[in-house]
Amino acid sequence: MTASHLPRSESRVHLDSSAHLMESIGSELAGRLRLVSPTGHRRPVPPALVLVAHGSRDPRALGTARALMARVRELRPALAVHLGHIELNEPLLPDTLAALGDTPAVLVPLLLGRGYHVKQDIPEMAAAAPARARVAAPLGPHPLLVDTLYDRLAEAGWPTVMDPGTRRTSAVVLAAAGSRDPDSATDTRRTARLLADRLGVPVIPAYASAATPALPTALRALAARGRHRVAVASYFTAPGRFATQCAQAAPWIASAPLGAHPAMAHLVLHRYDQARATAGAELASA
Repeated sequence: MTASHLPRSESRVHLDSSAHLMESIGSELAGRLRLVSPTGHRRPVPPALVLVAHGSRDPRALGTARALMARVRELRPALAVHLGHIELNEPLLPDTLAALGDTPAVLVPLLLGRGYHVKQDIPEMAAAAPARARVAAPLGPHPLLVDTLYDRLAEAGWPTVMDPGTRRTSAVVLAAAGSRDPDSATDTRRTARLLADRLGVPVIPAYASAATPALPTALRALAARGRHRVAVASYFTAPGRFATQCAQAAPWIASAPLGAHPAMAHLVLHRYDQARATAGAELASA
C-alpha cells in the first residue's frame, strides 16, 4: 500500500505526527532567535517554564494542559514553555527535565494547594534534574483563581444580579479533589472565603476523596440552613473522574473545571515570576 493510500486512521496519525514535528522545529528556531538581540549580542537566557500537571486517564485533561500551555506562550512569546506530568500522561516530568539538559527551569505545579505532590513528588523530581530546577508555589489560593471560578459559574448559569430573597436561599459548594495534608485544606478554605466575598453567599469546601466533608454532607449542611439553591463550583484544573462525579451530584448547576481560562495563564506566569524573584533575592543575600 502506498503512502498516498493510507487508511484514514493511519493518515490521521501521520498528519498529527507531522504537525507535532513542525511545531517542535518552529519552537526550537524561535528559541534560538530569541537569544540574539537586534545588536547581535547574546541575551541572558531565562529559565524555562515547565507546567507540571498531575495527569489523568481522561483524555480531556491532556488537551486542557496543552491549551493552557498555548495561552502562556501567547502571553510571553520569548519564554520557553514545556509540559510534564507527575503520572498517567506523557511527557512525564522527569523526561521533560531530562530533555532540557543543562537548561535551568522553574516548575509551576498546576495544583491548587499544598499537598504531597507539591511538597514531596515534584521537589524530588526537580532535585534529580540535570540542571537547576526550582519549584514555584502551587496556583492556589489566589484572587485570579477566584476570577476563574466566578466566570465558570456565570457560564453555568449563576446570576450576575441576585435579589435579596434569592440570595438568602443560595450557596455554593467548592468541590475539590481532597488531600490528607492539612495545609491543602487550609488553602481550599481560603479560596472558599475569597469566592464567598465575591459572590455574597456562603461557600463551603467539599472533597471528592481523602478529606471531609464530602459533597453530600456539605449539601445537607446547607439545606439545614435554608440554602436550597446550591451550585457546585468545580475546583479542578481539568476534567477528570472526580470533577465529573462532583458535577453529577450538583442539585442545581455545576461549573466547568478551571481549564485554560485566560486568568489561569496569567497566574502561571505570576508563579513563575515569583519563583525567579525569590531565587534572585536568595542569591543577593547569600
